[in-house]
Amino acid sequence: MAPRPLDYESINENVKKTQYAVRGELYLRASELQKEGKKIIFTNVGNPHALGQKPLTFPRQVIALCQAPFLLDDPNVGLLFPADAIARAKHYLSMTTGGLGAYSDSRGLIGIRKEIAEFIERRDGYPSDPELVFLTDGASKGVMQMLNTIIGSNKDGILVPVPQYPLYSAAITLYGGSLVPYFLEEEANWGLDVNNLRQAIAGARSRGITVKAMVIINPGNPTGQCLSRANIQELLQFCYQENLALFADEVYQQNIYQDERPFISAKKVLLDMGPPISKELQLISFHTVSKGYWGECGQRGGYFEMTNLSPQAVEEIYKVSSISLSMNISGQIFLGLMVNPPKPGDISYLKFSMESKAVLESLRRRAQIMTDGFNSCRNVVCNFTEGAMYSFPQIRLPPRAIEAAKKAGKVPDVFYCLKLLEATGISTVPGSGFGQKEGVFHLRTTILPAEEDMPAIMASFKKFNDGFMEQYEDYRGYSRM
Repeated sequence: MAPRPLDYESINENVKKTQYAVRGELYLRASELQKEGKKIIFTNVGNPHALGQKPLTFPRQVIALCQAPFLLDDPNVGLLFPADAIARAKHYLSMTTGGLGAYSDSRGLIGIRKEIAEFIERRDGYPSDPELVFLTDGASKGVMQMLNTIIGSNKDGILVPVPQYPLYSAAITLYGGSLVPYFLEEEANWGLDVNNLRQAIAGARSRGITVKAMVIINPGNPTGQCLSRANIQELLQFCYQENLALFADEVYQQNIYQDERPFISAKKVLLDMGPPISKELQLISFHTVSKGYWGECGQRGGYFEMTNLSPQAVEEIYKVSSISLSMNISGQIFLGLMVNPPKPGDISYLKFSMESKAVLESLRRRAQIMTDGFNSCRNVVCNFTEGAMYSFPQIRLPPRAIEAAKKAGKVPDVFYCLKLLEATGISTVPGSGFGQKEGVFHLRTTILPAEEDMPAIMASFKKFNDGFMEQYEDYRGYSRM
């Protein structure tokens, strides 16, 4: 009998080839162990609220009123909600034609797109056109939409940093394109060498691949580095010389844990460079409410802004957006609140400011606790997490551990991470899920567990790791160098 249309044999080959390590083998095993009653600490995905981060009060008050607008007619509403939250809920509801239960324009509500454009202008010092800002169900949907738009065949290549966030490898595979990796230099704090980029693009072209775009993730995921202005200028110049569009994934722009390299947007650096590059290089910038001190992953609010795209190209991208009709309205409102939070003098300003500052200060301390914890372990070295939400330590596995992994039919860092999970309940993602240099092994963990739990988690990790190394090192030992 011939296979049916949705039997495995008949399914789109691109779907079968697609891998997504963040929810891969380790996550599935962790879920099984959790069902068996084991306490699991899910550090595999940047999901702040799932690890105990409290939602900010003001945006939740506004969204509560938008979801239940009849509360606005209650004479006691002022006893439960501050006046500025009530005013803001009315402001957002006035933008909709039927509240949160109605579709919006496929690009998103124009009032919120204007608020985002004003935020970008304040941030960068240059005008932003709300007609070139599209709202999406989280930044991931925007990335997928733009990759779908730019990839036409397996001869279309996208330059992606390695280690990379697996959204990019998965989506490029799904849409039938070719991922062209460029390696970040771990010894240089995950810095970028333009020579690596030149080699990557030359290698791809020699295989008949047309490289169409380059991705940067700033601050980095999973590597946590922040790009300097000079780095970004160099990248923009490279894209201009090679006729590439630049996809700037800037979703962690609020997550900065050092003062030497503050976040600077790719758009600001581009426009500061002046013509001809500022008028010609095509740039798509992505942002979201899922990260920062908001951590509202489940609300699915994201946007992208387009720079130097032709009106005809923007029309085609609008057409792709229209297939989904509309992104969710509550996610759109969260975006409006993120880019236009309470201001000094507003009733809710002090509380909002204290809550957001407390989250960022705690994340900064947790980044340090985790980096120091990893570096205290045998055969583990870790760069400091300058930004984003992750730590990406290198695990220097002894040869006997690599042999044991091969015998078990596992990639060595998957073997290590599974042993870690079974022993401690800490669910991480092996570095092989992000890409890494041959013979080098890592894991990625978020810095999101509660601050008071962090010392115990790091002690548990150290106890496991040092015992693992003891088990697999031979009598000659295994140097950290």
